[in-house]
Amino acid sequence: MAAALLSPSLLLILVLLAGPLLLLGRYSLNQFVPGQFMVDGLTLDNFLRFFSDPYYRDVLVRTIGISVLSTAICLALGIAPAYYIARVESPRLKSLLLIVVVLPLLMGNAVRVAGWMVLLGDRGIVNALLQFLGLTEVPLELLYTGRAVLIGIVSVNLPFMIITLQSVIESISRPLEEAGLNLGASPLRTFRHIVFPLMMHGVIAGTVLCFILSMNAYATPLLIGGPRFQMMAPAVYEQITRANNWPFGAALAFILMAATLLLTLLSSWLLGRYSPQKAETAQ
Repeated sequence: MAAALLSPSLLLILVLLAGPLLLLGRYSLNQFVPGQFMVDGLTLDNFLRFFSDPYYRDVLVRTIGISVLSTAICLALGIAPAYYIARVESPRLKSLLLIVVVLPLLMGNAVRVAGWMVLLGDRGIVNALLQFLGLTEVPLELLYTGRAVLIGIVSVNLPFMIITLQSVIESISRPLEEAGLNLGASPLRTFRHIVFPLMMHGVIAGTVLCFILSMNAYATPLLIGGPRFQMMAPAVYEQITRANNWPFGAALAFILMAATLLLTLLSSWLLGRYSPQKAETAQ
Protein backbone atom coordinates (compact mmCIF):
# COMPACT_ATOMS: atom_id res chain seq x y z
CA MET A 1 0.00 0.00 0.00
CA ALA A 2 2.79 2.41 0.95
CA ALA A 3 4.69 1.62 -2.25
CA ALA A 4 1.59 2.34 -4.31
CA LEU A 5 1.14 5.70 -2.62
CA LEU A 6 4.79 6.66 -3.10
CA SER A 7 5.13 5.47 -6.68
CA PRO A 8 3.59 8.57 -8.37
CA SER A 9 5.93 10.97 -6.55
CA LEU A 10 8.95 8.73 -7.14
CA LEU A 11 8.11 8.49 -10.82
CA LEU A 12 7.77 12.26 -11.02
CA ILE A 13 11.18 12.71 -9.37
CA LEU A 14 12.78 10.25 -11.77
CA VAL A 15 11.30 11.97 -14.81
CA LEU A 16 11.88 15.59 -13.79
CA LEU A 17 15.15 15.31 -11.84
CA ALA A 18 17.04 12.09 -12.37
CA GLY A 19 16.34 11.97 -16.12
CA PRO A 20 17.86 15.38 -16.97
CA LEU A 21 20.80 14.71 -14.65
CA LEU A 22 21.58 11.42 -16.34
CA LEU A 23 21.31 13.07 -19.74
CA LEU A 24 23.59 15.90 -18.64
CA GLY A 25 26.07 13.37 -17.25
CA ARG A 26 26.09 11.56 -20.58
CA TYR A 27 26.74 14.84 -22.39
CA SER A 28 29.73 15.56 -20.12
CA LEU A 29 31.46 12.43 -21.45
CA ASN A 30 31.06 13.42 -25.10
CA GLN A 31 33.55 15.26 -27.27
CA PHE A 32 33.05 18.75 -28.62
CA VAL A 33 33.88 19.31 -32.28
CA PRO A 34 33.30 22.82 -33.67
CA GLY A 35 30.69 22.70 -36.39
CA GLN A 36 29.37 19.30 -35.29
CA PHE A 37 27.89 20.29 -31.90
CA MET A 38 29.20 17.18 -30.10
CA VAL A 39 30.41 13.70 -30.92
CA ASP A 40 29.30 10.68 -28.91
CA GLY A 41 32.05 9.17 -26.81
CA LEU A 42 33.20 8.15 -23.37
CA THR A 43 35.99 10.49 -22.37
CA LEU A 44 37.02 12.46 -19.31
CA ASP A 45 38.70 15.16 -21.41
CA ASN A 46 36.15 17.78 -20.38
CA PHE A 47 36.87 17.25 -16.69
CA LEU A 48 40.61 17.10 -17.31
CA ARG A 49 40.37 20.35 -19.25
CA PHE A 50 38.74 22.05 -16.31
CA PHE A 51 41.33 20.99 -13.74
CA SER A 52 44.27 21.60 -16.09
CA ASP A 53 43.16 25.09 -17.13
CA PRO A 54 44.28 27.78 -14.63
CA TYR A 55 41.44 30.07 -15.73
CA TYR A 56 38.67 27.66 -14.75
CA ARG A 57 40.49 26.64 -11.58
CA ASP A 58 40.60 30.30 -10.61
CA VAL A 59 36.87 30.59 -11.36
CA LEU A 60 36.17 27.67 -9.02
CA VAL A 61 38.42 29.05 -6.28
CA ARG A 62 36.84 32.50 -6.67
CA THR A 63 33.36 31.00 -6.45
CA ILE A 64 34.20 29.06 -3.30
CA GLY A 65 35.88 32.11 -1.74
CA ILE A 66 32.94 34.42 -2.42
CA SER A 67 30.51 31.76 -1.19
CA VAL A 68 32.39 31.17 2.07
CA LEU A 69 32.82 34.90 2.75
CA SER A 70 29.21 35.79 1.91
CA THR A 71 27.94 32.93 4.09
CA ALA A 72 30.06 34.09 7.02
CA ILE A 73 28.77 37.65 6.60
CA CYS A 74 25.17 36.44 6.43
CA LEU A 75 25.67 34.46 9.64
CA ALA A 76 27.26 37.42 11.43
CA LEU A 77 24.54 39.83 10.30
CA GLY A 78 21.65 37.41 10.73
CA ILE A 79 22.04 36.30 14.35
CA ALA A 80 21.00 39.59 16.02
CA PRO A 81 17.81 40.25 13.99
CA ALA A 82 16.84 36.56 14.14
CA TYR A 83 17.19 36.57 17.94
CA TYR A 84 15.23 39.80 18.28
CA ILE A 85 12.38 38.56 16.08
CA ALA A 86 12.25 35.23 17.95
CA ARG A 87 12.02 36.93 21.34
CA VAL A 88 9.52 39.67 20.44
CA GLU A 89 6.47 39.26 22.64
CA SER A 90 3.98 41.12 20.46
CA PRO A 91 2.57 38.79 17.75
CA ARG A 92 1.68 41.78 15.58
CA LEU A 93 5.21 43.21 15.73
CA LYS A 94 6.72 39.76 15.06
CA SER A 95 4.52 39.33 11.98
CA LEU A 96 5.49 42.79 10.75
CA LEU A 97 9.21 42.08 11.18
CA LEU A 98 8.90 38.74 9.38
CA ILE A 99 7.12 40.46 6.49
CA VAL A 100 9.95 43.01 6.29
CA VAL A 101 12.50 40.17 6.14
CA VAL A 102 10.56 38.12 3.59
CA LEU A 103 9.54 41.07 1.40
CA PRO A 104 12.80 41.14 -0.65
CA LEU A 105 12.25 37.47 -1.54
CA LEU A 106 9.03 38.40 -3.34
CA MET A 107 11.07 40.24 -5.97
CA GLY A 108 13.06 38.44 -8.62
CA ASN A 109 16.84 38.26 -8.46
CA ALA A 110 17.18 40.36 -11.59
CA VAL A 111 15.07 43.16 -10.08
CA ARG A 112 17.17 43.29 -6.92
CA VAL A 113 20.40 43.17 -8.90
CA ALA A 114 19.16 46.03 -11.09
CA GLY A 115 18.64 48.06 -7.92
CA TRP A 116 22.23 47.44 -6.86
CA MET A 117 23.41 48.49 -10.31
CA VAL A 118 21.58 51.80 -9.86
CA LEU A 119 23.16 52.25 -6.44
CA LEU A 120 26.74 51.23 -7.28
CA GLY A 121 27.14 52.50 -10.86
CA ASP A 122 29.63 55.22 -11.82
CA ARG A 123 26.72 57.64 -11.93
CA GLY A 124 24.74 55.80 -9.28
CA ILE A 125 23.35 57.04 -6.00
CA VAL A 126 26.37 56.06 -3.87
CA ASN A 127 28.90 57.87 -6.10
CA ALA A 128 26.60 60.87 -6.49
CA LEU A 129 26.27 61.13 -2.70
CA LEU A 130 30.02 60.80 -2.15
CA GLN A 131 30.74 63.53 -4.69
CA PHE A 132 28.03 65.76 -3.25
CA LEU A 133 29.58 65.46 0.21
CA GLY A 134 33.04 66.18 -1.23
CA LEU A 135 34.48 62.84 -0.15
CA THR A 136 35.65 62.02 -3.67
CA GLU A 137 36.22 63.96 -6.87
CA VAL A 138 35.90 61.11 -9.36
CA PRO A 139 33.44 58.20 -9.25
CA LEU A 140 34.68 55.16 -7.37
CA GLU A 141 34.81 51.83 -9.17
CA LEU A 142 32.14 50.00 -7.20
CA LEU A 143 30.33 48.09 -9.93
CA TYR A 144 31.85 45.09 -11.74
CA THR A 145 34.08 44.21 -8.78
CA GLY A 146 34.25 41.40 -6.26
CA ARG A 147 33.00 43.75 -3.55
CA ALA A 148 29.85 44.49 -5.54
CA VAL A 149 29.20 40.78 -6.13
CA LEU A 150 29.71 40.08 -2.43
CA ILE A 151 27.25 42.83 -1.45
CA GLY A 152 24.68 41.56 -3.96
CA ILE A 153 24.93 37.93 -2.85
CA VAL A 154 24.69 38.86 0.84
CA SER A 155 21.58 40.96 0.18
CA VAL A 156 19.96 37.99 -1.60
CA ASN A 157 20.88 35.32 0.97
CA LEU A 158 20.53 37.23 4.25
CA PRO A 159 16.73 36.76 4.52
CA PHE A 160 17.16 32.99 4.25
CA MET A 161 19.67 33.03 7.10
CA ILE A 162 17.46 35.21 9.32
CA ILE A 163 14.37 33.08 8.76
CA THR A 164 16.26 29.84 9.43
CA LEU A 165 17.87 31.10 12.63
CA GLN A 166 14.66 32.73 13.87
CA SER A 167 12.65 29.52 13.60
CA VAL A 168 15.28 27.59 15.60
CA ILE A 169 15.78 30.25 18.30
CA GLU A 170 12.03 30.44 18.78
CA SER A 171 11.99 26.75 19.73
CA ILE A 172 14.60 27.27 22.49
CA SER A 173 12.97 27.47 25.91
CA ARG A 174 13.31 30.95 27.38
CA PRO A 175 13.63 29.70 31.02
CA LEU A 176 17.03 28.26 30.05
CA GLU A 177 18.30 31.77 29.35
CA GLU A 178 16.66 33.12 32.48
CA ALA A 179 18.36 30.43 34.54
CA GLY A 180 21.75 31.45 33.19
CA LEU A 181 21.09 35.11 33.93
CA ASN A 182 19.84 34.31 37.47
CA LEU A 183 23.07 32.40 38.12
CA GLY A 184 25.08 35.54 37.39
CA ALA A 185 26.07 35.06 33.75
CA SER A 186 26.09 38.11 31.50
CA PRO A 187 23.70 38.21 28.50
CA LEU A 188 26.63 37.63 26.13
CA ARG A 189 27.91 34.66 28.12
CA THR A 190 24.40 33.25 28.39
CA PHE A 191 24.00 33.46 24.63
CA ARG A 192 27.42 31.92 23.96
CA HIS A 193 27.08 29.00 26.37
CA ILE A 194 23.35 28.26 26.26
CA VAL A 195 21.58 29.72 23.22
CA PHE A 196 24.25 29.28 20.57
CA PRO A 197 24.88 25.54 21.19
CA LEU A 198 21.12 24.92 21.10
CA MET A 199 20.69 26.85 17.85
CA MET A 200 23.51 24.97 16.12
CA HIS A 201 21.00 23.12 13.92
CA GLY A 202 19.80 26.46 12.57
CA VAL A 203 23.35 27.75 12.13
CA ILE A 204 24.35 24.70 10.12
CA ALA A 205 21.16 24.68 8.06
CA GLY A 206 21.43 28.41 7.35
CA THR A 207 25.09 28.28 6.37
CA VAL A 208 24.54 25.26 4.13
CA LEU A 209 21.59 26.95 2.42
CA CYS A 210 23.42 30.25 1.91
CA PHE A 211 26.58 28.52 0.70
CA ILE A 212 24.68 26.45 -1.87
CA LEU A 213 22.79 29.53 -3.09
CA SER A 214 26.07 31.45 -3.38
CA MET A 215 27.83 28.66 -5.25
CA ASN A 216 25.00 28.54 -7.78
CA ALA A 217 24.38 32.31 -8.01
CA TYR A 218 23.87 33.40 -11.60
CA ALA A 219 22.15 36.79 -11.99
CA THR A 220 24.20 38.59 -9.33
CA PRO A 221 27.73 37.76 -10.60
CA LEU A 222 26.62 38.10 -14.23
CA LEU A 223 25.08 41.58 -13.92
CA ILE A 224 27.09 43.06 -11.05
CA GLY A 225 30.40 41.27 -11.62
CA GLY A 226 30.41 41.72 -15.37
CA PRO A 227 32.82 39.91 -17.71
CA ARG A 228 35.83 40.62 -15.51
CA PHE A 229 34.53 38.73 -12.47
CA GLN A 230 33.57 35.21 -13.48
CA MET A 231 31.89 32.64 -11.27
CA MET A 232 30.86 29.05 -11.95
CA ALA A 233 27.17 29.43 -12.81
CA PRO A 234 27.72 32.13 -15.49
CA ALA A 235 30.60 30.03 -16.84
CA VAL A 236 28.24 27.06 -17.28
CA TYR A 237 25.70 29.23 -19.07
CA GLU A 238 28.36 30.74 -21.32
CA GLN A 239 29.69 27.35 -22.42
CA ILE A 240 26.23 25.95 -23.19
CA THR A 241 24.57 28.95 -24.83
CA ARG A 242 27.35 31.08 -26.33
CA ALA A 243 30.17 28.63 -27.03
CA ASN A 244 27.62 25.87 -27.78
CA ASN A 245 29.99 23.49 -25.99
CA TRP A 246 27.48 21.26 -24.23
CA PRO A 247 29.99 18.58 -23.11
CA PHE A 248 32.24 21.05 -21.31
CA GLY A 249 29.27 22.99 -19.91
CA ALA A 250 27.82 19.73 -18.58
CA ALA A 251 31.16 18.93 -16.95
CA LEU A 252 31.18 22.34 -15.25
CA ALA A 253 27.63 21.74 -14.01
CA PHE A 254 28.57 18.36 -12.55
CA ILE A 255 31.53 19.88 -10.72
CA LEU A 256 29.11 22.33 -9.11
CA MET A 257 26.72 19.51 -8.20
CA ALA A 258 29.59 17.50 -6.72
CA ALA A 259 30.41 20.41 -4.41
CA THR A 260 26.74 20.57 -3.40
CA LEU A 261 26.69 16.83 -2.64
CA LEU A 262 29.85 17.00 -0.54
CA LEU A 263 28.43 19.95 1.39
CA THR A 264 25.18 18.08 2.02
CA LEU A 265 27.07 15.08 3.40
CA LEU A 266 29.17 17.37 5.59
CA SER A 267 26.08 19.13 6.93
CA SER A 268 24.48 15.76 7.77
CA TRP A 269 27.56 14.81 9.76
CA LEU A 270 27.56 18.12 11.60
CA LEU A 271 23.85 17.90 12.36
CA GLY A 272 24.44 14.50 13.96
CA ARG A 273 27.37 15.76 15.99
CA TYR A 274 25.92 19.07 17.23
CA SER A 275 22.47 17.89 18.25
CA PRO A 276 20.50 19.86 20.85
CA GLN A 277 20.61 16.90 23.23
CA LYS A 278 24.41 16.90 23.15
CA ALA A 279 24.48 20.65 23.62
CA GLU A 280 22.24 20.36 26.67
CA THR A 281 24.47 17.60 28.07
CA ALA A 282 27.53 19.76 27.56
CA GLN A 283 25.89 22.51 29.61
